[in-house]
Amino acid sequence: MTTADHWTVGDVTVHRVDEVPLPPATGPWLLPDATPEVVAGQEWLRPGFADEEGVLRLDSHSFAFTVGGARVLVDTGIGNGKERANPAWHDLDTDYLQRLTAVGFHPDSVDLVILTHLHADHVGWNTRATDGAWLPTFPGARYVTSRVEREFWAGYAMDEARRQLFRDSVIPVEEAGLLDLLDIPAEGTEVAPGVRLVPTPGHTPGHVAVELTSRGRTAMITGDCVHHPVQLAAPGIGACVDIDPVRSEASRRELLGSLAGTDTLLLGTHFAPPTAGYVVAHEGAYHLSPTPAGSV
Repeated sequence: MTTADHWTVGDVTVHRVDEVPLPPATGPWLLPDATPEVVAGQEWLRPGFADEEGVLRLDSHSFAFTVGGARVLVDTGIGNGKERANPAWHDLDTDYLQRLTAVGFHPDSVDLVILTHLHADHVGWNTRATDGAWLPTFPGARYVTSRVEREFWAGYAMDEARRQLFRDSVIPVEEAGLLDLLDIPAEGTEVAPGVRLVPTPGHTPGHVAVELTSRGRTAMITGDCVHHPVQLAAPGIGACVDIDPVRSEASRRELLGSLAGTDTLLLGTHFAPPTAGYVVAHEGAYHLSPTPAGSV
């Protein structure tokens, strides 16, 4: 097992905890407007974020860090042994928990789990199979998400696949009394020292990004407000699963515009290595100036 990539933000070390690379077919399905021709026009995407044929690279991973003595995990990936309609997510068997433990975050030690939104590839490790039941993976943690997010899905006409993910990965956490629903004002809300949830609706109604600040340095974890760096070059490219595409684009443009030219480190929730970088204005849009793991 290799050491997880990590970045330093002030006094905080942010670890990327890998789950699984997503298959090449993910890009054309998820971001259909990110055609090979569009990708070919952005040389900076290669080789890390796209291959020479213009196929996007995307990953499933979490970010883990300690602030104020609290161990924090942002999003929990796809999970093992879950029944999923997407073949790439179905019945996985990965060493995610071993990777998490290897960087000092044994499941029993995690204090706070932040869920940027309630999609299957962000809540899967909320639970794990134990004696035939789905039980919280992080029994000592407070799980948090937006109240708007949970209430939206409560009133949504779900198909069977979505009902399944709630049955195995959300409802067991609720039944254990571990899920806290937060009201997120426009300016965001702090959930731990220096950790602020920032509303970025559109992909889902209650989607949040996660801002981390320590000793004057700042990082922003995208969630699915930005799936891939190609969206920096073309912020109008949206995901096929955006609930509100217009609002999703507006949130993405607002977030990127606020970060461009600053020293805020952008950490992409689905960005393949090098995963992190700084947003730079470029030809009427942006590109990502990558920051190697281990860097400030």
